[in-house]
Amino acid sequence: GWRALLLPQLNRQSLYVYGSEVAVEKECKRQLESGVFVIHPFSPMSYYIMVMMAITFLNLIGIPMEIAFLDGDSGLAWESFNVFSDTLFLLDVVLNFRMGIITEDAEQEAILDIKRIRVSYLRTWFIPDVIAAFPIGYILLFADLHYHNDDNPSKANKMMRILMFVRILSLIRLARVSRLVRFFNEVEKVSNANLEVVRLFFRILSLFMMIFLLCHWNGCIQYFVPMLEEFPTDCWVRKENLMNATVIVKYSWGVFRALSQMIALSYGSMDAPTYIEMWIVMVSMVSGCMMYTILVANATTMIANLDPAAKEYKSKMSRLEHYMAFMKLPPELHLRITNYYQARYGGKWFDEKYIMDTISSSLKEQILMVMCSQLLKKVPMFQNRDENFINDVLLKLHYEVFQEGDVIVRQHVPGDRMFFIDHGELLMETESYERELCDGDFFGTCVLTKGKHLATVKALTDCQCFSLSWDDFQETLGGFPDIKKD
Repeated sequence: GWRALLLPQLNRQSLYVYGSEVAVEKECKRQLESGVFVIHPFSPMSYYIMVMMAITFLNLIGIPMEIAFLDGDSGLAWESFNVFSDTLFLLDVVLNFRMGIITEDAEQEAILDIKRIRVSYLRTWFIPDVIAAFPIGYILLFADLHYHNDDNPSKANKMMRILMFVRILSLIRLARVSRLVRFFNEVEKVSNANLEVVRLFFRILSLFMMIFLLCHWNGCIQYFVPMLEEFPTDCWVRKENLMNATVIVKYSWGVFRALSQMIALSYGSMDAPTYIEMWIVMVSMVSGCMMYTILVANATTMIANLDPAAKEYKSKMSRLEHYMAFMKLPPELHLRITNYYQARYGGKWFDEKYIMDTISSSLKEQILMVMCSQLLKKVPMFQNRDENFINDVLLKLHYEVFQEGDVIVRQHVPGDRMFFIDHGELLMETESYERELCDGDFFGTCVLTKGKHLATVKALTDCQCFSLSWDDFQETLGGFPDIKKD
């Protein structure tokens, strides 16, 4: 029933953490056996975090706009949204006492104990959450209703001052920016795609959202401070004739001044700022410097970690260049070595031997089956053979790359391995004939009888091949005596 919404669901993230479907089922049983109301971090209920993140972002945009530009005329829709969001934030504080916690250690087990959840929440996010969830929306709604229903002018003026104080006090809700950062971290943890690209996307999105909020708040402050002073004659609002302008025009001018100051372009107008505005300009310039520092630092980190395989390849090639220069290799050989690495690795460095050694034999067989099974089926002696024999042969294959002009085997020279062409073109030639080989062909079958090569084979283009050595072939045959007799 409804309790299924509290249990961990089967997805990439839960499989990544727990390892298998059976382990996820055990985690469900562990939670059910606890017999308490706890929301698992990988349950469908945990995705309400995304809704809270969107509502938080709307609050962080709307609250400064309301305080600076709307002058108490925000309308019923915005006041309703304020009350709705305050209700959700209060509910979120309560739910956090029942929200399981993802551990960062090697236990790979979510914390579902109520006492541990309570202690952890009280020590970390409880105070910021309570401050951010303070129900200003209810106070504003009550004060607004009382103000409009009061016919006494003196009481109305007093209520207006109280309303202004409450609106300024509502700035406390900007503490929700800490919740936005927290929600981004939580979404990244429970996202259904444990991929580096997804994590990178969330980091870039959170970075640009923070920069946008900084510019937005700065633009609202530009107009809010003159409004608190009741728009003196020398303020920028009167100088730009914006007293009777629309909210969009006022906001546009405010953001323009903020960006001009943050990028140290100008004060946002031709005139020098007033004494109060001067402090706003200084704060804007400092915040602009911080914004640039954070942007450059994060961009550098993201670019550095974007493609680690390509970065490692460049590092290896740099060391190779130093080695070839130290050994004073001729330019022709220098170029061939560089071209070999490019053909072999394609600009991405990876340790194929390490990868193949660390995965299971079943996965290794499947990888080689995808890459080489069609090549083996074209060889007559491997056709209609036992599947276990073919799988054992696949495990003995080695990947090799040859460059244009390389002589792979020579005629009348004893062979030690057989070749299967994956990609590329080769020329097989003897004294009497020539033949071109391409993708899917094979040569060197004489090695299976430990004979000599009947022709010389050289590469016409860069070629990728798989080879099977005599020793590995004999070792494989040892496990299949019936096939060995054939």
